Amino acid sequence: MARFRARIPLARFDRRLPTLADRFDGRANSIGALRLALAFAVLVAHCWPLALDRPMLGSTETMKQADVGKLAVYGFFVLSGFLITGSALRFSLPRYLWHRALRILPGFWVCLLVTALVVAPAVAYYERGTLDGFWDHPQGPLQYLQANWLFAMDQWTISGILSDVPYGRGMKGGGPINGSLWTLRYEVLCYFMLAALMAAAVLTRARRAVVLLLLGVYLVVVEDFVRGDGLVVLPAKHGVLGPYPVVGQFDMRHVIYLTLPFLLGAVAKLFAHRVPMTGWLAALAAVGVAGTARFGAFYVVGVPLLAYLLLYLAVGLPRWLHTAGRKRDYSYGIYIYAFPVQQVFAMLIGVRYGFVTYLVASTAGTLLLAALSWHLVERPAMLLKDVVVPLPARWRSQGERSGAGAVHGLDDATEAGRVAAGQPAEGAVPATARA
Repeated sequence: MARFRARIPLARFDRRLPTLADRFDGRANSIGALRLALAFAVLVAHCWPLALDRPMLGSTETMKQADVGKLAVYGFFVLSGFLITGSALRFSLPRYLWHRALRILPGFWVCLLVTALVVAPAVAYYERGTLDGFWDHPQGPLQYLQANWLFAMDQWTISGILSDVPYGRGMKGGGPINGSLWTLRYEVLCYFMLAALMAAAVLTRARRAVVLLLLGVYLVVVEDFVRGDGLVVLPAKHGVLGPYPVVGQFDMRHVIYLTLPFLLGAVAKLFAHRVPMTGWLAALAAVGVAGTARFGAFYVVGVPLLAYLLLYLAVGLPRWLHTAGRKRDYSYGIYIYAFPVQQVFAMLIGVRYGFVTYLVASTAGTLLLAALSWHLVERPAMLLKDVVVPLPARWRSQGERSGAGAVHGLDDATEAGRVAAGQPAEGAVPATARA
């Protein structure tokens, strides 16, 4: 037996699986393409309730566990956790917060203004032939802006409009004008969670604590599953946090079940050198996601597998997809503008000319607003990344002190394209993302 072992090359025992750290290149990956696909998936999934008055695409087939919109939102949180953790590792806390604010707030604020002051009055005039009572309504546009300017989303409708569209009939006070924005407050909450970990030096000195945090959140999900009846167990109610001034209250169910994919992405970034990344594991993950979505245990098994699958796709998709979303990252704009555009087209044409016509019209309108948002709001805002008060050396991250941080972007997925195109390097997703 000893002689037989001696004939086997030692290298055969030294071979190891490639890891995420081996395969991920911040300047050549498919995260931009994935975010665009996820944003479009949300748009498509919303066509069912907004135009057809049916459950979300995939809801019935997965017994409400994993409709297409939900899968896309979870995907955004996974990719966001991965990318934003990279930003947190590169920059100081003040700079990290400044970059996060630049990436998400200007586009969001302009979306609120466009929705409240342009879209809503146009819809009201189309529906009623007059704007009488629109501006001074108890839930008018100014109240909408005041209630939601910091992601609280405590007011969904404006002056009772959209009461005759499929996703508005029977709703008190009118139909929602932008139902997609509810996830942003939980995304921002995850940003502040990372900020707290940065302030405590956890990301640099005690990374295993992030794993413990992930396990703590995951155990709550496991407990919900164990207490449920059968394999198909939906997120359980856990009460609310708040209400707090300005930001309102947070549904603990969403805090738990959206923090889980975010932390999965974050831990994957922190321990990328220990995450094996191969095609056959990704294939098993895909089967697991589909199987749990269809038959049950999606949240305890399917969500972690979905995180793995997305990270594999980020490094394993063809190279020609690496350029998608680099020079022009429309994913955030698509996410925040799709819902109001779809509501408008549900009012104007619905599916009178066929579902495909509705989908094409909604997509075209959304892309137009997303492009305007990127070129006129998001990208100009991100050019302000260096407009910060100079920090003492002890407050700056190692990357900033060495100058390394300057070559990175608001996220790794889009920076290379900007540099290659001769555009200024960005320093601050989805979102979506992320979302």
